[in-house]
Amino acid sequence: MSSTTFKIAALAGDGIGPEVMRAALQVLRAVEKKFALSFAITEAPVGWAGIDAAGQALPDATLALCRASDAILFGSVGLPDRDPTIPKEQRPERAALLRLRKEFSLFANLRPVQLPKVLAHSCPLRPERQGDGLDLLVVRELTGGMYFGQPKKTEEIPGGHRAIDTMVYTTPEIERIAHVGFQAARLRRKKLTSIDKANVLENGILWRETVTRIGKQYADVTLEHMFVDNAAMQLMLRPTQFDVVLCENMFGDILSDEAAALAGSLGMLPSASLGATSGGVTFGLYEPAGGTAPDIAGKNLANPIAQILSAALMLRYSFQREDAARAIEAAVGKAIADGLRTGDIYNPADATAQKVGTTAMADAIAAAV
Repeated sequence: MSSTTFKIAALAGDGIGPEVMRAALQVLRAVEKKFALSFAITEAPVGWAGIDAAGQALPDATLALCRASDAILFGSVGLPDRDPTIPKEQRPERAALLRLRKEFSLFANLRPVQLPKVLAHSCPLRPERQGDGLDLLVVRELTGGMYFGQPKKTEEIPGGHRAIDTMVYTTPEIERIAHVGFQAARLRRKKLTSIDKANVLENGILWRETVTRIGKQYADVTLEHMFVDNAAMQLMLRPTQFDVVLCENMFGDILSDEAAALAGSLGMLPSASLGATSGGVTFGLYEPAGGTAPDIAGKNLANPIAQILSAALMLRYSFQREDAARAIEAAVGKAIADGLRTGDIYNPADATAQKVGTTAMADAIAAAV
């Protein structure tokens, strides 16, 4: 075994979280054997599972576990039928997920969006708009902007209420996410599209000026600027033009979900939320792009690929094990190439496709590692 043991906090959460997390841990155990790695994986409740177990969406013991770990592998939190029953500040997304991002200064969210040619039917766009397959990376600033800006409140006014959200960015916040974006572009096709609303918003002007200045340090990367409304349109008209898309928090939240639709299913899309690098180690939280999908929870219907690929991102960014990350990605590719499809990516017209459940997909990917 490796002399290094990687400590992982596995927080499955709600809905389909537990079953897709089981699939990811199964694949990690296969990686552990193949590469002689050592994973110390500790599971803990979060979300409604945390509320039911300890009265908090992020129990103190769960937070302590995260602090003692090298990375967090996260499922999903929130249940639409239960969320409205408690105050909004106690609901899982705010009290657990947003708090974890803030507690660990997870300022950079990376969401790769890929559509293999074999899954062209899953994409809502016509084949001629898909090119030879889609491959882009959304880099989203995660701890600033309107989601965290103060003041944030709802107050009474004559005739009703007034809701206030404040959109704030500082030069250092923009600089650090810009570096992440440019460095990512260097490892891909060397093009970065920075998204803003500089024609209307003051922070958009600062964003564009700062990204332009940082871009001069990356002469090998082509930089273009695009207003967010045009970017939303261009993702549908000509998505192949994009390589790395750099966004502030709210714009990145919206555009990354739109881009995710291009891949046909949120069940295919992982994400990494990264903090600062210290001593060569980057602490991160890794989660699928989709939600809890309570309507299919416990039915062996969920696509586990996004959770499994999130584990691959963890190996790449937090543990610096590119070999193991690529092994997982190749195993996923093999399962897809072999025709295995969960319901969300299944095409009845494809005679070579075999519709399978969560467990069978996980078994196939683990075996392919």
